Amino acid sequence: MPLPAAQGYRMPAEWERHQATWLSWPHNRNSWPGHFEPVEPAYAEIVRALASSEPVHINVLDAGHERHVQRILERAGVTGPIRLHRFPTNDAWCRDHGAIFVVRDSAEAPLAAVHCGYNAWGGKYPPFDRDVHIPRLMAETLGVPRFEAGMILEGGSIDVNGEGALLTTEQCLLNPNRNPDMTREQIEERLKGLFGVDTVLWLGDGIVGDDTDGHIDDLTRFVSRDTVVTVVEDNPNDENHAPLAANRRRLDGLCLADGTPLKVVELPMPAPKYCEGQRLPASYANFYIANRAVLLPTFRDPMDAEAERILAPLFPDRRIVPVDCLDIVYGLGTIHCLTQQVPAARPA
Repeated sequence: MPLPAAQGYRMPAEWERHQATWLSWPHNRNSWPGHFEPVEPAYAEIVRALASSEPVHINVLDAGHERHVQRILERAGVTGPIRLHRFPTNDAWCRDHGAIFVVRDSAEAPLAAVHCGYNAWGGKYPPFDRDVHIPRLMAETLGVPRFEAGMILEGGSIDVNGEGALLTTEQCLLNPNRNPDMTREQIEERLKGLFGVDTVLWLGDGIVGDDTDGHIDDLTRFVSRDTVVTVVEDNPNDENHAPLAANRRRLDGLCLADGTPLKVVELPMPAPKYCEGQRLPASYANFYIANRAVLLPTFRDPMDAEAERILAPLFPDRRIVPVDCLDIVYGLGTIHCLTQQVPAARPA
């Protein structure tokens, strides 16, 4: 079967219109050892912010779990276009185990799902036997075609501008725990065939504490066709300083296919957050762009307000919604890791 790009599909930018956002409700206490109790109320705040902007789909385990989630949302006063699906998962990270959607300007099948292979970030967190079925269930629910990607790939490892460029990191996509039999060139060609891009822009290592091996969505994000935000660490004694400075230098040399250089806006990092001595991947780059809002993870940190100030003018038609993620980041991810956009279909 031809890959999506050969059939006219492309992955739209996150700021393009969504028909919905898809989530998987957190339930795996092993992902938040000793810190699970505050996670569900914090998650309800994410749903509240999303439901004010667009419909929300949520995967739950079964009928009992569905009732449990409904009670949490009701107690929090969360209302809106919310639909629960009894699609059991191993964990909550829908960005990585969910389908990645592509669109085309056609009256026939304008929306399609890309079903990537998934091995829980290089086999780190078995089991993942439920998560691997979620893209198929999402595609069937929406009644859209599904393409097998033919490679291990998590949604958090890529970011696109919707006009031909894709950002990723060498630390993740070239890691032998993902696709050891694929060369860099083969990976680039597959990304182009899956997502309709012509340029793959490579950064180096991700932030310290990121157990995904350097996902781009904790590091550098497109906010327009030729503009990215990237996190930097000013403290030379912080272990993030050197890798983030190296990526910042790389960005100065990256261009789009037509030669347009990237414009770069710097985001600060919050002060280091730890759990039992482990550095947590707290990053303001893990925001999510919804139809009418940008959900910004915050960490009860002095830099929270500065991150909001920097992002606000980049999204003049959306409000910045700070969401307290200090409890959620104990699970080693925040808002973008938990969400997956379903773009609006684009019939001809």
